[in-house]
Amino acid sequence: MGRQRPGTEAITESVDSGVAELVPDLGGRNSWTLRVNGTPQSHVDLDDPTYLEFEYVRRLGHLVDLTAPSRVLHLGGGALTLARYVADLLPRASQQVAEIDAGLIAFIRRELPPPPRVRITTGDARAVLVKARPGSFDLIVSDCFAGARTPAHLTSVEFVRQASDALAPDGIYAANIGDGNGLQFARAQCATVRAVFEHVCVLAEPGVFRGRRFGNFVIMASHTGLPMQQLTRATAGDPFPGRVEHGTGLTKFIGGAPVTTDATATLSPAPPSGLWGT
Repeated sequence: MGRQRPGTEAITESVDSGVAELVPDLGGRNSWTLRVNGTPQSHVDLDDPTYLEFEYVRRLGHLVDLTAPSRVLHLGGGALTLARYVADLLPRASQQVAEIDAGLIAFIRRELPPPPRVRITTGDARAVLVKARPGSFDLIVSDCFAGARTPAHLTSVEFVRQASDALAPDGIYAANIGDGNGLQFARAQCATVRAVFEHVCVLAEPGVFRGRRFGNFVIMASHTGLPMQQLTRATAGDPFPGRVEHGTGLTKFIGGAPVTTDATATLSPAPPSGLWGT
């Protein structure tokens, strides 16, 4: 499915949020990187949807591998990398994607058509989430960025509670965020998720955990438990090995960071100039 790789020619389109660009892989794979206003948003391999280029997506892929969700809600669409991964591994799974940029949806539909059983909804992620029936999903993934930053209204405890309400009793919530020096935002986000869910972990590369560089944190949470040992092994075995903090390690990481509310929420920190295309 989708357009075959036309040499080194990129495809550019004006979308609601600015300019989207699909850049072909120069390494011989039939794959594309989606950039929006210069920021890499997704990487898709048309021949092998299970190939995950971005490390944070690999972490989410491990979660899919270990839990085999049958009903998935993706908050944030991009080029549908994780939805394609789920569709390839779990073809009977039903999936919904919420993406606010209608122009981007049209662009991706035309150039990289989505797989079957993936329903794409145009709208703000939180507005779509609040309309979900209680217990509708086994997995909710929040991976929403305005440029290179997570919108403030998708970082609050009220938002996380809405995600909890839409999950099955044993469902899992996962969120991808970015942070760097000081890690105040990442610590507060972990505290916020732990205020709603009993079982929480956070995954990142060791250098990112230490605040030595800006990078991705993936937070995972459930009311009934997480496959911690398997996640730890899988993350440690990645091409760029990651670390998993939970339990007392997570408590130490959070420190005294406060829970984020709708009243106190802010955009996630901007990455340093030149990183992620910024």
